Amino acid sequence: MALRHAVLAALLDEELSGYQVTKAFAAGVANFWHALPQQVYAELAKLEKEGMVAGREVVQEGRPNKRLFRVTGEGLAELEGFASTAAKPAFLREDLLVQVQAADHLDTGVLIGRLTERYAFAEAKAALFEEQLLRMRGDLDEAEFLLRGARVGPYLTCRRGRDFERANRDWCRDVMEVLRARQTAGGEV
Repeated sequence: MALRHAVLAALLDEELSGYQVTKAFAAGVANFWHALPQQVYAELAKLEKEGMVAGREVVQEGRPNKRLFRVTGEGLAELEGFASTAAKPAFLREDLLVQVQAADHLDTGVLIGRLTERYAFAEAKAALFEEQLLRMRGDLDEAEFLLRGARVGPYLTCRRGRDFERANRDWCRDVMEVLRARQTAGGEV
């Protein structure tokens, strides 16, 4: 997947400014795609030049003018082409996994500290995703929303982010329990 596809997907529902697209990334796309604001702005400029998004200037009083973007037919065709290709599996690259791999040769207390930090991060991130899911559903329960909700795609990707962070949290907890048990038993870690 290229950044262009994530930007096009972020613009599917409404016309957004570059600032709003970066906020959309932080709120709903960050669980599967990371991009810096300057990368998003550069991609919007490329997409506009290629005719995949159309931009228009909005004059604002007392503030700088802003530019709003929307997906064009060409942009939608690009997304449809992307969606028709086989998805490549993702590979996990995380420093904490390297640290745990080397656990037998590291200070257990320091490693448990890193795991505790990651546990807290994952717990907080999962809670944020859960709040977003509740907002998206409104008054509907999940089963009803999945059948009749306005836009199920963002909901499903948000749910994946929540589940990913819950799995990270649970893994950290399990590893900490193993390391503590080995410490208590006088193990090598």
